[in-house]
Amino acid sequence: MNKNILKTGVQDFIENKWSTDMMSVLLKKPIFEGVTQKELVEQLEAKRKCKDKLPTWFKTRNIYYPNKLNIEQTSSEITAQYKANLIDGKSLIDLTGGYGIDSYFFSQKSEQIYHCEIDKNLSEIAAYNYEILGINNVKCIAENGVLFLQKNNLNFDWIFIDPSRRNDAKEKVFFMSDCLPNVPKNLDLFFTKSSKILIKTSPLLDFSIGIKELQFVKEIHVVAVQNDVKELLWVLKKEYTNAITIKTINYTKIGKETYSFILKDEKEAVSDYAEPLSYLYEPNSAVLKSGAFKSIANHFKLKKLHEHSHLYTSNTLLDFPGRRFKIETVVPYSKKEIQKLRISKANITTRNFPDSVATIRKKYKIKDGGETYLFCTTNIQGKLIVLLGKKL
Repeated sequence: MNKNILKTGVQDFIENKWSTDMMSVLLKKPIFEGVTQKELVEQLEAKRKCKDKLPTWFKTRNIYYPNKLNIEQTSSEITAQYKANLIDGKSLIDLTGGYGIDSYFFSQKSEQIYHCEIDKNLSEIAAYNYEILGINNVKCIAENGVLFLQKNNLNFDWIFIDPSRRNDAKEKVFFMSDCLPNVPKNLDLFFTKSSKILIKTSPLLDFSIGIKELQFVKEIHVVAVQNDVKELLWVLKKEYTNAITIKTINYTKIGKETYSFILKDEKEAVSDYAEPLSYLYEPNSAVLKSGAFKSIANHFKLKKLHEHSHLYTSNTLLDFPGRRFKIETVVPYSKKEIQKLRISKANITTRNFPDSVATIRKKYKIKDGGETYLFCTTNIQGKLIVLLGKKL
């Protein structure tokens, strides 16, 4: 951590020039004593990355930023706040603290937070920023979190872990046992220190694999922002053996869409099917990731178009965690029928369909955009169909 960056002149420059052309700054001779142009650009780039992702940090003067990679890898404020609402009690240890976004929000829900970060520079940056942000109940420890647990007699109400999804060779990994720290390997240790564990994993992790690798899984939360799944959150409670609850949330520009179900109920559920009725429903990405394909149909009393299409229909308009459309026309997928529609511009979605969106656009000369929506899918008869509708 270069404390010269905290000088008033440098901070004024960062505050006013974060949106400037980075290359023009990089190629200039050093502007400030003790601060290289590379360091200055790193601060500018990271601040720019924080504008939408971390507005509290962006709006606060004298914040020290890490490199932009750390910003890219950290939780957003909206997902960190969601995690904080899952915890209770008086103490939590964050074993993989990083830049400290999650611990910041945990500190607003718990009396004492331990922030462990093996990178001493990043730990120092987090500690400094907590002072600037007025947070005094986070203890920053520049040490491997697992080793810290092993050599201390402390116990906590919660343990939080965000394992690094890259191995020593900097390659991406997807099994929790391949991440750092290795959560499955250390679970016995963790449960001697706390009865409740919260784990953040990649959205790509398969539920069945995660459940197999872990113990005492109580809940799995699928968190999406603007229909983009950002993270899976695993809530573990010592000795818990009852049914696993799946909770989905999608933060939209106007609010949030939520849906929850019991995992075993989805496996046992039976769907009803129908040809397209008056309205079409497309689940949001969090619901699709959760695999609630039958549960959501039964919950909202909807009919599925096909076992593998994951599109739903009804004759009455319902609230739904996803997009809703008024179906105007349904035609077979053929050149003759599609040409009759006389569509030159439309939003196209494919579900359980052999042709890609790009292929359909090229084949029928349909540009992207407009207020018309085309869903290319398969019906209960196994036939390819096209639904034309308007978004509600």
